[in-house]
Amino acid sequence: MKKTVLILAAAVVVFASVSAKEKKSKKDKNAPAPVCCVKVFTNDIDSMSYALGINVGNDFSKNLKAIPGGKSNVDLLIKGFTTAMKGDSALMTAEVANEVFKTYITKAQKADTDAKKADGEKFLATNATAEGVTVTPSGLQYKVITPAEGPKPSAQDTVKVHYTGTLLDGKVFDSSVERGEPIEFPLGQVIPGWTEGVQLMSVGSKYKFFVPYNLGYGEQGTQGGPIPGFATLTFEVELLGIKTFKEPAPAVEAVPAATTTKPAAVKKAAKPAPKKK
Repeated sequence: MKKTVLILAAAVVVFASVSAKEKKSKKDKNAPAPVCCVKVFTNDIDSMSYALGINVGNDFSKNLKAIPGGKSNVDLLIKGFTTAMKGDSALMTAEVANEVFKTYITKAQKADTDAKKADGEKFLATNATAEGVTVTPSGLQYKVITPAEGPKPSAQDTVKVHYTGTLLDGKVFDSSVERGEPIEFPLGQVIPGWTEGVQLMSVGSKYKFFVPYNLGYGEQGTQGGPIPGFATLTFEVELLGIKTFKEPAPAVEAVPAATTTKPAAVKKAAKPAPKKK
């Protein structure tokens, strides 16, 4: 029963993928018209099987690029896949195959992150000597593009900015400029590089920040997002406004109004009786 459910689930994924591709083709007016009811082989099952292989292969080849290192032996991959599908004798058991795969991924990921970390350190070391670049004690680097005079925000303030964030290879991962809409946020609730850097700015100024990974998104990056672990980032930031944080006024306890009548518990003392002569 469990195997049947897994097979059905796999079929649903494949059909969903095909359906999504068909919908995308319909939206594209310039896309070629789909070819219907083509028989490549002598029967429908063979044609369907080959079509399924094409669909799975196309999707799988895209996923291979996400493997750390981006390399694989496609011929051996197909050989192992075919062996498992047919139930033939394999060079390794499923348990050993899982361990081999996990070991490789762990090792490849470490090599990948070590390379990214080294690239960031090398860039920052060179950039620190560039003209106009200032390095703070924390390791944050910045360059003033457009100076301005005036008050600067504190970490408790809310700021309004336009910005563009890029990776070291120049790829833009986020930009309010491209969206055409500035953003407001409490300065104490963003990455440390921003919290420190924007406090150096006055309204109207524009800075370029070079943020080490430890002042950015750390060793993990944005999981599932565009920023990898150990990534050194650059931001061009224009400060548009400051909403100064104000301490709330201390609470004052209400004083009860004075009463004109004496409490019932307080009674006037009785006069002593006169002494008899």
